[in-house]
Amino acid sequence: MNIEGLDYNTQRERLILPEYGREVQDMVDYCLKLKDRDERQKCANTIVEIMERMFPKDSYNDENYKQKLWDHLAIMSKFQLDIDYPYDVNQATKIATKPEPMEYPMKKIPVRHYGSMIFELFDKLKTEKPGEEREELVRITANQMKRNLVQWSHGTSDDQKVADDLARYTDGKVQLDLDHFSFDKINDHEMTGGKKKKK
Repeated sequence: MNIEGLDYNTQRERLILPEYGREVQDMVDYCLKLKDRDERQKCANTIVEIMERMFPKDSYNDENYKQKLWDHLAIMSKFQLDIDYPYDVNQATKIATKPEPMEYPMKKIPVRHYGSMIFELFDKLKTEKPGEEREELVRITANQMKRNLVQWSHGTSDDQKVADDLARYTDGKVQLDLDHFSFDKINDHEMTGGKKKKK
């Protein structure tokens, strides 16, 4: 819906560097239209001064702050501003280039509440030789399984389920004796997944 006199951001061209706002982008667009080179240079210098005043703290913390401002000016002008830059802005193209999206590692696991790392431990336990190291790995795995179950089931967990699942996903290689195995105590912080309980 277009209403005369109203100008919504959603109807405007998307900002190249939103942190500087539309006013600064309008100044850069105006600077690009100036035909006289000296006027363009003065205008560019003024824009950079305004940009610097917008984030004064950064100028104290960043040694290359001035360079960054001129790089940003070049980016906002889409590298079309014909002026004498006090710095080499060729590297600004790297800032303007968006990184390729990272692929999310999707692993197919039978149940999500244990997570892929626990299933990696299951695989390790299938081939691990009996001994102290294996017993410690069984202890760590079983306790982490219980923590995961507690978080996913909002504070409740069945020791027998942990034992059954451990045997099932290690192809019967690990049989947890609940008469002799004791789980670590799970504190309130772990039970709520680090979230504070509402009063």
